[in-house]
Amino acid sequence: MTTETEKIAAHPPLAKTVRELAPSGIRKFFDIAASMQDVISLGVGEPDFATPWSIREAAIYSIERGQTAYTSNWGSLELRQAVSKYLERLYSVEYNPASEILITVGVSEAMDLAMRAILDPGDEVIVPEPCFVSYKACVLLAGGVPVVVDTVAENGFGLTVESIEKVRTPRLKAIILGYPSNPTGGTMDAPEVQKIVDYARKHNLFIISDEIYDRLVYKEKHTCVASLPGAYDRTILLNGFSKAFAMTGWRIGYACGPKDVIGAMMKIHSFTIMCASTMGQKAALEALIHGESAVQNMIQQYNQRRLLIVDGFNEMGLKCHTPKGAFYAFPNIESTGLSCEDFAEKLLYGEKVAVVPGTAFGEAGRGFIRCSYATSLQNIGTALSRISHFLESLR
Repeated sequence: MTTETEKIAAHPPLAKTVRELAPSGIRKFFDIAASMQDVISLGVGEPDFATPWSIREAAIYSIERGQTAYTSNWGSLELRQAVSKYLERLYSVEYNPASEILITVGVSEAMDLAMRAILDPGDEVIVPEPCFVSYKACVLLAGGVPVVVDTVAENGFGLTVESIEKVRTPRLKAIILGYPSNPTGGTMDAPEVQKIVDYARKHNLFIISDEIYDRLVYKEKHTCVASLPGAYDRTILLNGFSKAFAMTGWRIGYACGPKDVIGAMMKIHSFTIMCASTMGQKAALEALIHGESAVQNMIQQYNQRRLLIVDGFNEMGLKCHTPKGAFYAFPNIESTGLSCEDFAEKLLYGEKVAVVPGTAFGEAGRGFIRCSYATSLQNIGTALSRISHFLESLR
């Protein structure tokens, strides 16, 4: 019988970068919660709505018609044309569907492609934290060096030129912007983003802008980075259908940018993926053409939940800035005397409410927890009641 030690020693070592890559800090609490009964999860970062019926129907119809072959490596031209019109309508930014738009397997693939297309070993990338868990990983897997810049609640978790300048070196190649933000719900207004754009121009840097939550913005308009003066020629715009159209499992995203950059990304994509799901692309096309009313309905419901959860946290003494976008609240739990990891674990076992420790999104998240309000008003109300009871038990 072969022992576990012998099995491990039976092949060469894994890649050093992968061996040293930290696992996602989110999964631990999902796995624990999945093994328990009656848990209310505020941890899942996906809409609780089903994909609107007309979008599902479009995919079903395409299968019934036998439209199951590969599309172009770029994605179907019809979908790329629709993406182009969509961005022009919303943000007055124009991309050539033939050469400046690539359909990807979600924004995650688009981010990976962008990093591999622009980075040489040792190139540095600004990563504002707290941020989505894959940003640093994608930089590392592409051979780059993530340069972390902390953001703070007092500034709405926005990135500043001053903070970039403190860490800039001659190896700096790109800046990641992810607004509205996962996990903070923070946004940046146009004047502040323009400062980042001007800085990138001055130092000849790429901007990689993850705008997957662009439609989930409350009381103000989203700033599309590529639409700002001087941004178009150096911005790689990443977006998709997962959040606004409740299409997480469909895995359809897109990347837009300068022809040479998108062409380089497509080259990698063609060797590793071939093309995104044909049926998913049909569904995405329907979403762009007929999905707006569903988007508006979901935004309205998210806004009600946002106000409920933020008010609830502040009333119980957990200071929480008001998120202007996405569907996350990011309350500060330092007043409890617990670390965010201990808070999340004790809350889960004691009151059966699942949240994510802020450190899952970088050290700048220490002292915070991420709570998704992509769940019903009833669930949010019950979760707040349980959290309040948990706080009482700490006093």
